[in-house]
Amino acid sequence: MRSRGRVVRGVVRYALMLVVLAVTVGPFLWQLSTSLKGPAEDVYTSPPRFLPAHPTGANYAEVADVIPVWDYALNSLKVAVASVLTNLVGASTAGYALARLRFRGRRAAGLAFVAALLVPLESVIIAQLTLVRDLGLGDTLVAVVLPGAVGALNVLLMRNAFAGVPYELEEAAVIDGANVWQRFTRIALPSVRGTLAVVAIFAFTGAWDDFLWPLVVLSDSDRFTLTVGLNFLHGTFQQNPRLVAAGTVIAVAPLLVMFAVLQRYFFRGVGEGAVKG
Repeated sequence: MRSRGRVVRGVVRYALMLVVLAVTVGPFLWQLSTSLKGPAEDVYTSPPRFLPAHPTGANYAEVADVIPVWDYALNSLKVAVASVLTNLVGASTAGYALARLRFRGRRAAGLAFVAALLVPLESVIIAQLTLVRDLGLGDTLVAVVLPGAVGALNVLLMRNAFAGVPYELEEAAVIDGANVWQRFTRIALPSVRGTLAVVAIFAFTGAWDDFLWPLVVLSDSDRFTLTVGLNFLHGTFQQNPRLVAAGTVIAVAPLLVMFAVLQRYFFRGVGEGAVKG
């Protein structure tokens, strides 16, 4: 009976995993399939046909003919790379200060970052827009980067990761005469490389996928990011879902590549800081 119960639990576990996989990965695979279907193939056939009868890459070339998709992708890449750099620098230094340094107001600062997670973007977007315009940065990619330059979640992730690094390592460095900056760069940062990869992935994904803020702050089409630019496919080609699917795949591909490159560090970074939080 015990072995039978173990088998049943195993079957249920794998069945749930398959359901979650279908829900999360299924829509992307369907978009990929739709993007490879030719104009003569009905994408609304019933029952749905998952595999294209005659795969073609013409839809991707047509997307580039309809909108300057590669210019939009370059703008998105600039924003995403800038967001990654600012988050790695800002979140790591702020997280180290919260975890290791002793200063008045440290607890209040930590609570402020937690409170920032509870504030929805829609409630502050008008204030952000007014601020960037007062700074003379309206309709620029710098304005797109600024609100997410240092994410509150990334700071808390780095704080927990640094808190999990044994104090003995830094105490030995203090005896050797290392100052705070040397302890941060030579001991603390190499110990949390996994969490740095997590922060990089979160920052890149958030900046690359962001749609609302770039839509509000940008008006010049030459500066549109990819998510905003692809919106033209919906308005111009509402009856051609193949182009929309091709544009979606183009937008998602860099995220998959980045995660594939950093996945080893990502899964290691998920557990960093779990002992001390």
